[in-house]
Amino acid sequence: MIRGFETIDLLAAGLKTDVIRKEVIANNIANVDVPGFKRSEVSFEVKLKRAIELKQQIESEPPLRTVHPEHIAKRSVPNEKDIQPTVHIDYLSTMRNNGNNVDIEDEVMKLTRTQLHYSLLADRISGKFSEWNQIIRMA
Repeated sequence: MIRGFETIDLLAAGLKTDVIRKEVIANNIANVDVPGFKRSEVSFEVKLKRAIELKQQIESEPPLRTVHPEHIAKRSVPNEKDIQPTVHIDYLSTMRNNGNNVDIEDEVMKLTRTQLHYSLLADRISGKFSEWNQIIRMA
């Protein structure tokens, strides 16, 4: 289960990813008419989901007892903080005869979705700090 500071760390990683994603999308839009330009995209959420699921799976496994130093120990738990967004170039598709694969409508839609996602994450972080502030005032 993810709590407190881990939640803030994940939300902050999401904000960082959205900033990178907006830069990548803006670059794609800026190069929409450049012959041979290949669009880029950012991947993060799938890797993060895999790491969280693996962590939950490992933590739910029964503990292994080793009686010899060369026995295989329990698998290490992945750290979500180590997951970083990565930028990939799409070399496989082509939208136009000039080799460019940027679809302006798709990029604008992705930019809008990214901005909404960024606003949602920023609002959630603000809400977390408000909760903590209320708890501190009660103490």
